[in-house]
Amino acid sequence: MEGIPHPIPRTVEEVFNDFKGRRSGLIKALTTDVDKFYQQCDPEKENLCLYGLPNETWEVNLPVEEVPPELPEPALGINFARDGMQEKDWISLVAVHSDSWLLSVAFYFGARFGFGKNERKRLFLMINDLPSIFEVVTGNVKPSKDQSAIHNSSSKSKSSAKSRQSEPQSKMVKMSPPSKDEDESGEEDEEDDEQGATCGACGDSYGTDEFWICCDICERWFHGKCVKITPAKAEHIKQYKCPSCSSKRARV
Repeated sequence: MEGIPHPIPRTVEEVFNDFKGRRSGLIKALTTDVDKFYQQCDPEKENLCLYGLPNETWEVNLPVEEVPPELPEPALGINFARDGMQEKDWISLVAVHSDSWLLSVAFYFGARFGFGKNERKRLFLMINDLPSIFEVVTGNVKPSKDQSAIHNSSSKSKSSAKSRQSEPQSKMVKMSPPSKDEDESGEEDEEDDEQGATCGACGDSYGTDEFWICCDICERWFHGKCVKITPAKAEHIKQYKCPSCSSKRARV
């Protein structure tokens, strides 16, 4: 429910900017502000919705009372499912519904202002160039070719964080724990290492489409989603400490 009026987008560029603003707000709710978002989604309250606003903010609120609503409404009652599943699964579920809502709002504007076939196609391609909220939240963002080239060229300066992407192309994106003979081994050895890596949190083995990060203290590897680290966050981490090393206690 948007308490502050926002300009109604009427062109492809304006609709896309509206989409990006709402998307940024939703990503904040499900990543950097996730604790606050979790607390606001009390299952004891009435049906609640998560709204992303064009000014890159978010809010949890009751659905609008007017029928039909001015804009398509987000998924209703997200708070009721909060305590019925693991937190990461609930966050992922909200992310999926948020992606669906964003698309419905964008193409509602397109239909309302008579976007033709070419305009709808251009809008979709612009939206499709951005990772979905679900991909960002779960760490399954697949970099484009241009992004991969940037990561590869800057891997030496950022190797201390040991963040890992899905397509191994350099040491920056290698998924598994490095061996002592890493520098002398070839690509075949790296592939063998990747297959043997397991997550220090959930125990699951390496997956080619998953983001991984290594603790610089205990040198154990973790799914980004298990330790709530996204590829975007990892870019700014100089030395990563896993939850166990951060609290100086062994994982239960």
